[in-house]
Amino acid sequence: MKRPASSEKVLERIRKWRELCPGITIRSTFIAGFPGETESEFAELLAFLEAAQLDRVGCFAYSPVEGAAANALSDPVPEPVKEERRRRFMEAQARISAAKLRAKVGKTLRVLVDEPGIGRTMGDAPEIDGVVRFNGGKPGEFADLAIERADEHDLYGRRL
Repeated sequence: MKRPASSEKVLERIRKWRELCPGITIRSTFIAGFPGETESEFAELLAFLEAAQLDRVGCFAYSPVEGAAANALSDPVPEPVKEERRRRFMEAQARISAAKLRAKVGKTLRVLVDEPGIGRTMGDAPEIDGVVRFNGGKPGEFADLAIERADEHDLYGRRL
């Protein structure tokens, strides 16, 4: 995969970013089932995910892409194993996301209203991340919301 740094270096970088900017939203995307990936290596990836506690994460099962050097690699991971690893990864991230969002309950957040009753915080990408659900609002305006509850992906609040 030509990953440029060790997980320890990446974790240290994340720690420093959070020191400098405590409200930072950190996102990434991962591949499960890259050719040659062992169960042990996948377990390392899950351990990294737990240690990093990233805010927004996606994962997809590896598939060949035209012209990619990885197409020539031996030891492909079977399709059912790739999908099972992707599922386990996303289950772990759902637990992390739910905990991170629960930590926002009781706080006041400013959201950009996308449509009445649906907005997003400055850390949420449109059509990718979760949303903040509430009553009212006009598209394009900002609304200050008291966050009352959370689930794995979304926050729920009321206008102040």
